[in-house]
Formats: sequence, structure tokens, C-alpha cells
Amino acid sequence: MAKKKSFRWSDESEPHKHRTKTIIKQHPEIRQLIGRNPYTIFIIAFCVGLQIVMAWALKDVAWWWIALAAYGIGAFACHTLFVCIHECSHNLLFKNKTLNTWSGMLANLPLMVPSSVSFQKYHLKHHAYQGVEALDADMPFHWEARLINNSSFGKAMWLLFYPVFQALRPFRLKEIKLFDAWTLVNWAVQLSFVGLVVYFLGAKAILYLTLSFFFSVGLHPLGARWIQEHFLTHGEQETKSYYGRLNAFNLNVGYHNEHHDFPSIPWNNLPKIKALADNHYETLGYHTSYTRLLFEFLFNRELSVFSRTARSNRGKIAPPKAVELQNIKPNVSVEA
Repeated sequence: MAKKKSFRWSDESEPHKHRTKTIIKQHPEIRQLIGRNPYTIFIIAFCVGLQIVMAWALKDVAWWWIALAAYGIGAFACHTLFVCIHECSHNLLFKNKTLNTWSGMLANLPLMVPSSVSFQKYHLKHHAYQGVEALDADMPFHWEARLINNSSFGKAMWLLFYPVFQALRPFRLKEIKLFDAWTLVNWAVQLSFVGLVVYFLGAKAILYLTLSFFFSVGLHPLGARWIQEHFLTHGEQETKSYYGRLNAFNLNVGYHNEHHDFPSIPWNNLPKIKALADNHYETLGYHTSYTRLLFEFLFNRELSVFSRTARSNRGKIAPPKAVELQNIKPNVSVEA
């Protein structure tokens, strides 16, 4: 009888809180990097404007041109906007929380699905309770992992429809109130935007925006970010960073160990964390190519949606296992 597959189980707390305390003790100057970057709002405005102009320019062309433009241009703009929503969820643009919420809704516009307010709620739980299935919406469902398993075709479809799976996960988070006044505002603003696009630009503009969104977080080199962040590639280290060229579009979210260690530091300062405390990061495994990682995930039968660490430990800060700090050989490849 085949052994039932499951996530890797850990009885220990997530590793970031322990490392944060150690780094702060050794490098107190890192506190100076904590703050906000209000200039991120200009990146949001540029990407939203770009997507609207692209939707207008493509409203009368053949569908294959729309698909190509969505894959080659729209996906990058949408991924940047998704990271901007991530920054807003940490209140890293403005001191005023409401301004961050509105900024997140502005960034949400070309992404079609009203998600910025909900993302803010469950993403902060992901940081506090990484791997705790009842609180971490980044953890796949058991049925989701069983459905996809390690089939190359299944994993490709999982990435292509990743936004659908991601949208279902918050409903299992019983300790989070998903619907409130701000959620309704997010829906109202988003539906109004979609209605205006349909009225003034038509169905092909909607197709471009929708494909851009799905490619930006799905079956695309940028979609490998979800594998990079917390999948158990090359050992049991449960968070890995990405140090490649696409951080220019990711707004450095590839520096994921650094971000989890210091979530109050904005995107432009994340590389400075590694520069100041590189002795804590140089021994950790990391990725340099999203393209290589994408193909490795798709075709390596050892990797599946079960390749994640789950835990129930919510409390004390415990030192990570030795494997977390051992010198794991990084994925050195042509950057993409």
C-alpha cells in the first residue's frame, strides 16, 4: 500500500523570528532601514497607466497579439502591481494606514479581481504563522496538493490557474473576517473600473487585462516566485531568496528571507539588509534564475505541491534546525 503523501511536518517555530533577533543584536544599524517609501505610489501610477494604454492600443487587434502582449509586457506590469499591493499590506508607502489601503486598491485596478483588501488581511497572518494551515493562506489545501501531486501537466495547470486556488484558500482561515466595509469598497471600485473598461474599450481590452493578470502570477517565469519563496527545493530550507535580474520588476521581493526577517523595511532597502548582514544569508540556499526554477518545478518528479513545510507551533521563538543554517549549494544558472 502506497504511503499517503503529506506536507513536511515541523514541530518547531518558523525560522525568521529567531534570525531577526540575532541579526538585530549583531547589526543594530539595520534599524535605520526601517521606514516607508512613498515614491512607490509613482510606480503604481505608471503601471496602472501602462496597462490602460496597452488595453486601449490592443482593443482592435487579433487575439494572438493580445496574448503575446499580455505574456511579454502585461505580466511584468501586473506582477509589479501585485508586489506594490504587498508593500501596501505592510503599510510601507505611507504612515497613514488608510492611504496605504487606497493605494492598494489603485494598484489592484488592472488586476481585474478585487483582492487588495483581502490580501492585506491574510498576508500579515502568513508572516506571523508561516506554515500553520489554519492561519497561513499561502499554504495549499491538502486536496489541492493531492489533485496536482507531481504531474508535469498538473503542475503547469496549477500555475496557470494559481489565482483561482489562491482565491479559495482564505475561506479556510476561520480567525480572519474576510468581509467588511473596506472589502465592499474594494469590490465596488474594482467592478466600476471593469465596467468602464468594457464600456469604453470593449471585450478585447478585458481579455488583455485578464491574461496579463493570470500570466503575472501563473505559468510564466515570474510565476516561479511562488516556488522560490517557500517550496522545499534543494533541501529542507523553507524560505529561499532570489537574487536575479527580475528583481527589477519584482521590486526586490525576491529578497524573501530578508523580507520575512524584516517585514517593516521597504522594498528599496531589502538588498541593504543582505549587504549589512551577509554572514547570515551567504550560507542559505537561494535561486538566481526563475526560468530554470520554473522548468525544474514542472519536470522534477521529486517536487510537488506537497513540497512545503507545515506546522502547528504558533508560539515561542525556537532556533531553526541545523539544516536551515547549513551551506546548501545554491542554484547557480543563467539569470532570467
